[in-house]
Amino acid sequence: MFNALVLNQEEGKTVSAVSQLELTDLPQEDVLVKVDYSSLNYKDGLAITGKGKIIRNFPMVPGIDLVGTVEESADSRYKSGDKVVLTGWGVGENYWGGYSQYARLKADWLVPLPENMDPVRTMQIGTAGLTAMLCVMALEEGGVTPDKGPIIVSGAAGGVGSVAVSLLSGLGYQVTAITGRPETADYLKSLGASEIVTREEMAEPARPLEKQRWAGAVDTVGDNILGRILAETDYNGVVAACGLAASFKLPTTVMPFILRNVRLQGVDSVMCPVERRQEAWQRLAKQLPDDAVGEIAQLIGLDELADYAERITNGQVKGRVVVDLNK
Repeated sequence: MFNALVLNQEEGKTVSAVSQLELTDLPQEDVLVKVDYSSLNYKDGLAITGKGKIIRNFPMVPGIDLVGTVEESADSRYKSGDKVVLTGWGVGENYWGGYSQYARLKADWLVPLPENMDPVRTMQIGTAGLTAMLCVMALEEGGVTPDKGPIIVSGAAGGVGSVAVSLLSGLGYQVTAITGRPETADYLKSLGASEIVTREEMAEPARPLEKQRWAGAVDTVGDNILGRILAETDYNGVVAACGLAASFKLPTTVMPFILRNVRLQGVDSVMCPVERRQEAWQRLAKQLPDDAVGEIAQLIGLDELADYAERITNGQVKGRVVVDLNK
């Protein structure tokens, strides 16, 4: 028997409970993993609370990422004892995910854990950190370098935003952070942000083109904030957009794209080739400062997930939340 957080639907409402399961309860896939840690992302919060239509098939074990040790494998790429990490691929949404002490997974979903990464640090980084690194890579591939000018990061106090601020500042970029919580200003500056901008200021509807302010951007919010960022991005600038926390709508015109050659680069950690995942994880292992990870993560157990899920959907969680499956 082992523990897992299981979601069910009762009278049209999503309910969660820590339940005891057998290995035979798990889906049948290539690799059995003993899960050490997962993490709590905004999407997990929506799933657990039922505030978002994330889960359509019940019962479901949520948790969109995990790190652990292979116990059994029918695939020659992995053997018992191998350390692996999984991010994305729809686990925790369409397929049982990380909030379980054991998981059966497709071998194609897994990435070997970088040699110099321990399990806690991996989930401190997690899907949010992977997404942040993919955004940084998109900026670099678009020709954005530290000498081109400042970078702006929206949703900066969240998981993706926190890691993006830390990564970019560590690479020598001047970073401006957007936040709706003034009390996080000192926290964001500790990660390397040189300037703090309020969400209210950036959410004001923009004209088709505004004064050029940003060589590039990482946007995790969307809606009016993304529209304003696009209107303020420099000629030949790049905006890496990876989230829709505010809305999937985009109030803008073609003018930033035609008159300033601004490039809007979509970043999705699910639709990401394995080779690119591996490159991103190797870079995270080398380039994300150890002290930054410590600043942006907190450790909880399965029995605390429901409370933290409510808090993260209400914008009350700062940085990363790691779930210890053995706690």
